Amino acid sequence: MGKFNTIATGSAMLFAGPVLAADVVIGVPNWPSVNATAHILKVAIEQNLGLEVELQNGTNPIVFEAMDSGAMHVHPEVWLPNQQNLHDTFVRDKGTVVMNPNGAEAFQGMCVDQATADANGIVSIDDLTNPDIANLFDSNGDGRGEIWIGAPGWASTNVEKVRAKSYGYDQTLDLVEIDETVAYANLSNAIEAGDAWVGFCYTPHYVFALHDVVVLEEPAHDASKWMVIQPTDDPEWLSKSDAAVAWDSAYLHLHYAKELETSHPEVASMLANMALTADEVSAMTFALVIDGKEPLAYAEEWVAANEDKVLGWLSN
Repeated sequence: MGKFNTIATGSAMLFAGPVLAADVVIGVPNWPSVNATAHILKVAIEQNLGLEVELQNGTNPIVFEAMDSGAMHVHPEVWLPNQQNLHDTFVRDKGTVVMNPNGAEAFQGMCVDQATADANGIVSIDDLTNPDIANLFDSNGDGRGEIWIGAPGWASTNVEKVRAKSYGYDQTLDLVEIDETVAYANLSNAIEAGDAWVGFCYTPHYVFALHDVVVLEEPAHDASKWMVIQPTDDPEWLSKSDAAVAWDSAYLHLHYAKELETSHPEVASMLANMALTADEVSAMTFALVIDGKEPLAYAEEWVAANEDKVLGWLSN
């Protein structure tokens, strides 16, 4: 969206060249399915619309703020209600971001490896408040169990802090925030070694195809008992929040900058039409994480194999 000009300094001339910014910039937060979807969008747009697409890493708030400012154009996978505060700010209030209506349904909760659950009668999330059960998950030998609540920067990680406080297992377990790839590698290692593991789990995801894990039972979601505030909205978010019930069903929606409707209407139309199923998204995560496929190469394969679907996105 601009060029570097030729710069002359005395008799010397420094030439940066006619470097053009990408036509479309897609934000990529730190989980596998959004990475796969971002690369698929890049390939589909570049191959069919002849535009240059750049991918940039960023947390959810950064991507939304960048869509608002024009620095980015797409967030491929917004989890709602996880990022409801960002959606409300930029879609509902400011009107600078548009939500694709085609959401893939998702689940979120807490899982324990099947062997540990069976051997110790672990069924409910309330079982985690039992110190004897919590100590089963002590992987570092400090006398206190650990529970993975998500990666740094995930909106769900903040919600899991609220849920741990609300159920009371923050008193019996250390809440661990680490990257997902590390957390699920720990799960694989624990199962192989016959050790216990407990942590956040969600669909669409490869973990249920790869491992025997059991979802802990919880009281059904009750909107009147789900009071969750994000730290971007209130510095006292944790003390003011309470959520001792299960997550509601979540939906994954692509969001894009409204200005694309003017600058690149053909891209905006494609983004508005895009639709993926939960099974398709799960298969993408399996391909990248378990099969170890390089994201761009996988995206090129996927677009070639799903030509009719991509052409459907491109049709008004």
